[in-house]
Amino acid sequence: MELRSNHQFDPFGPDAAIYDAPDPAIDNIDWNDPSSFFKALNAGGPGGLPMPAFKSPAEVRKEATARSDGIFTTHETLRRILERHEATIQKRWLKKTRQQRLKILLNAWPDMPAVHRPDFEAFRKETEIDRVQGTKKRASFIWPYINQQDLTDTKSLPLLLNARGRYPPSDFAAADNRAIHLGFVSKAIVPIFLNEHVMILNGVIGNSREYGRLVSWHDEPDAFHWMATQKQFIPGEGLIILEAQERLLNFLVQCALDILHEIPKETAISDTFPILDEPRLKTESKISGFESLGVMAAEAPYRVPAKLDLSRVESLLTARASAAEDHLWALREDPEYFSRVILEAKDHRQEMLKDTAGGSHPVFRYGQHDIIWSRIICRVVSRAYLEVEMFSELSIQARNLVLLEKKYAGQITPSEDLPEEYQSALIRFRYYVDRFVKEPLGQLKHGVVASPPLRKFFSREPPPDPYSSKIVTISKPGLKKDKIETHLLWLLRILWEDGNDLFLASMNVVVDELERLLQSEPRAREMLSPFINSLVGDLSILSQTLNQLDLYQPWARAWDNELAECEEELKDHYAQRTKSWSLMLGPITERGLSMRAAKLVDPKGGRFTYPIHKRRSKENVEALRTAEGNLDAFWAAIDQLVNAKAGDLRDTAVYSLFSQPRILQRTREWVEPERPLSATLTHDKKAEAYDWALYLPISSTYYEASPKSWSATQPKTKIKTRGKAHPAQDTEAGIPQKPDPVDIQPTFSVDARALKVFRTIFFNPATTSTPGEIPWNDFLHSMASVGFMAMKLYGSVWQFQPTKLDVERSIQFHEPHPRGKLPFTTARRFGRRLNRAYGWFGEMFVLEEK
Repeated sequence: MELRSNHQFDPFGPDAAIYDAPDPAIDNIDWNDPSSFFKALNAGGPGGLPMPAFKSPAEVRKEATARSDGIFTTHETLRRILERHEATIQKRWLKKTRQQRLKILLNAWPDMPAVHRPDFEAFRKETEIDRVQGTKKRASFIWPYINQQDLTDTKSLPLLLNARGRYPPSDFAAADNRAIHLGFVSKAIVPIFLNEHVMILNGVIGNSREYGRLVSWHDEPDAFHWMATQKQFIPGEGLIILEAQERLLNFLVQCALDILHEIPKETAISDTFPILDEPRLKTESKISGFESLGVMAAEAPYRVPAKLDLSRVESLLTARASAAEDHLWALREDPEYFSRVILEAKDHRQEMLKDTAGGSHPVFRYGQHDIIWSRIICRVVSRAYLEVEMFSELSIQARNLVLLEKKYAGQITPSEDLPEEYQSALIRFRYYVDRFVKEPLGQLKHGVVASPPLRKFFSREPPPDPYSSKIVTISKPGLKKDKIETHLLWLLRILWEDGNDLFLASMNVVVDELERLLQSEPRAREMLSPFINSLVGDLSILSQTLNQLDLYQPWARAWDNELAECEEELKDHYAQRTKSWSLMLGPITERGLSMRAAKLVDPKGGRFTYPIHKRRSKENVEALRTAEGNLDAFWAAIDQLVNAKAGDLRDTAVYSLFSQPRILQRTREWVEPERPLSATLTHDKKAEAYDWALYLPISSTYYEASPKSWSATQPKTKIKTRGKAHPAQDTEAGIPQKPDPVDIQPTFSVDARALKVFRTIFFNPATTSTPGEIPWNDFLHSMASVGFMAMKLYGSVWQFQPTKLDVERSIQFHEPHPRGKLPFTTARRFGRRLNRAYGWFGEMFVLEEK
């Protein structure tokens, strides 16, 4: 086997002495003796690789054949049981109490671990030396999904029986290997060593002699290629997969027979009972009314392994890119939103922590408020811009992958390499996701320790330089934490440290575990602020993307090697693609710019007070216009300086957004009405509701529109939707138009519950009384009633996928946290986002006839 290194050695550089120095361990290796090689690797001490067992080809072949025969015999028994009794098994399992279920499980698996993901529990409690010397939790690492906590529920065991009994063992080989990932990489599970052979597990159907077949590189021309590209398995991994499947199938047969306790085994699989149609368990959407990424992740080990779904990846990323644009839009349009975001950013600054002596940070002690506000501005603005760029780029790449998958659909087979164009695009996409995930991880690292609910666990070391932005945080010594607090902080720390533990456990598993804790423990949810929840949501989208790529078996098993081989090329591509991003973000982070802008954003004195929820009066209109003017002045300063210093930014998503003919809504000057406005108006008078608003481009720096183009006397254009959502129409000049509220054609007929929601999110101060809060479940109901399927992602993120509309674009919203109700100001932003995405406005929703 050839060992390669990308290290460029300079014979005259600092590494020369290292390379010239003799290494007794290396010099004494007997390359014909594998044990000599492993002893040399371990010569440095306990941190080396554990010594594997060595077996001959004959010994491996004998064990593999025996296990394969056992697997197919037991699988056939389980299949015959399910064909005749699966509906009965499901009904009986559902009716049993938890204790009755547990008794059946422990009878079939007496040493079953009690907790969810027992491999995580073992990983936390055992040291690396413990694992290298021989873990006491071997079964926990091989079968992490076999545990009392998960299997005693109503769905997991029936799902597992269905999947393993009705699909061939080869369908699960790659998934079973992935399930043992933590055991392998943490050195708890050490496969036997056999060189120059490969084991056949992938792609084998209905032939026990082929399944687990050991092939020598010398006897089969393609055998080395199968191993090198990881389309098949090294013998040591293969034997463990066979062991895992053999015990699991025996366990499932025993559980099924115990549930059918009055029917002997021979009778249960005989033709005494007829073969029945396969029963179907209720899906999550049928049970709760919406899909849940957390439920899907929890059920994944018990279902047939999922396949790569690039359309789902594209939908997630496109919706997140749209949300990033809407966030930046709202920061520019809505003074109340802007004020809330910068105050939230301040609450998550590490300067808010007390130091080890209980003192405040120097920026507060010495009254240097411009310094702290400049740091906040840098973080808020640069993050908003960067998220637009990141998720737009990933969305574009995902869309391209969907097209390439369709293009090469006829050429993709598990036994062959992927087409080069498609493979290169997948590898590049994986590289970009790996790079982009560092952004929310970094935000998590800075934000968690300072977040108000978790701040009590941390303190700050006094800075040697009072004006330095470098801060060292530490856990408060001696502060006791309960079990939930300990577990939550352990998971968050694995993520933000982004180190060896995250590499070993894998991001997808850690994020899944974090979401499971948040859903199962209400107090854990209360310990995450809305800002940290939003970061968890971003990590869920990116980790789900990585997980989907890992599902692309057998090719995904070789992607780490592929990434290493073309790393320099990918780095160059990434640097070139993101060059303009650096030019754009550079001025934002300059001290001079941020210090000048800081004077425009300090919310003290009511600079951004925005009484949008109140009925229009001269006083309220003036307050609205003042807040909007202050916000516009801030962004105008940012735009002018960035545009002057960054140069040509036309290849950025931010430039594309700002140069579009889209509109900011601004408040007109107060004009005394001829008579008091009434809450009940004719259709003609309803048009006056829109006269409160003035429409301007999002950025006059990037979109040079003439004043006439943006006059208040734009012609109105009717939107004929005929029961379907359509994007807002443009005029021939490309200027977005306001919807015509006089168009009384009913678009969506909804019930009273949904109508109340839509009247609130499309609030009209001239025609509607002061709105209240919206329960989140009412919002879910309303979106479902007009043709959306809701999916709960992680953190506070929900994605709404159109299912009955003539649009494909999904949209994401954040569930209010910690209270489950939408304040009016948030609901109003939801309405504006729906208007921008689908062209919706309030008069499109009418009460259905009974």
